[in-house]
Amino acid sequence: MIRKLVEQDRTLTMQFVSAKPAENLFIIGDIEGYGFHSDIQTLWGDFSESGELRAVLLKYDQNFILYAPESFDHEGVASVINQDSNFTYLSGIEEMVNKITPYIKREPKKPRVMYYAKCETADHLPEIPADMLIEKAEPEDAGAIIAQMKAIPEFAEGNYSVEHKRSSLEKGFGRAYFIKEDDVIVSSASSTAENSQSAMIVGVGTLESHQNRGLASYCMSKLCRELLAEGKMLCLFYDNPAAGSIYKRIGFVDIGKWSMWTY
Repeated sequence: MIRKLVEQDRTLTMQFVSAKPAENLFIIGDIEGYGFHSDIQTLWGDFSESGELRAVLLKYDQNFILYAPESFDHEGVASVINQDSNFTYLSGIEEMVNKITPYIKREPKKPRVMYYAKCETADHLPEIPADMLIEKAEPEDAGAIIAQMKAIPEFAEGNYSVEHKRSSLEKGFGRAYFIKEDDVIVSSASSTAENSQSAMIVGVGTLESHQNRGLASYCMSKLCRELLAEGKMLCLFYDNPAAGSIYKRIGFVDIGKWSMWTY
């Protein structure tokens, strides 16, 4: 049986998704941030005949996210999505999303699959030299961080917003650490989508003229150590195995692949 979830389902739903805080980074954060009675967000639950919750489908704005670790009503969940003519994105762990995509009546424009990894320990993070000055970003640093990211070729085409970055830093949805040289940010690492249990690492990069000195690793180490000390599980997406090998050396392990389907 599939029905909308309401505030009275909060404890049950949070227990269900909190079993995998990295996999459910976005769902946990959206529930904590917007709850069950919001104009921008709706949640559905799929229940077994015995009344056990076995799947959660969340729609935030135009984006559906699915979490269903065991058997569930594939066609029924897909029918909820099919009834919404305005949705644009469908995302989630690849093997879960693949169970409903055959029943989605619209053809995706741009399917994308990325590696998904998590980190639960600081044991393998690089030590930071005592004389290395790594600064924590304030909201007024948002513009300089975005400028630094856009100056890195692999990030240059990203959809970055100074206003979004500033808001994230102000509201505590994310944080960042950076290294400056000659009053210019040359390296940084950020978090986003932070919730009480997990956080996503993003924007780890160094200007080309300052690479091969380990600066991004130091920024990331500072950021990750702080988040882990707060009891948060860390996760990140990556596209290529070369980047993955670097993340694995500092304690990240693959937990699957993340599908992002654009319609």
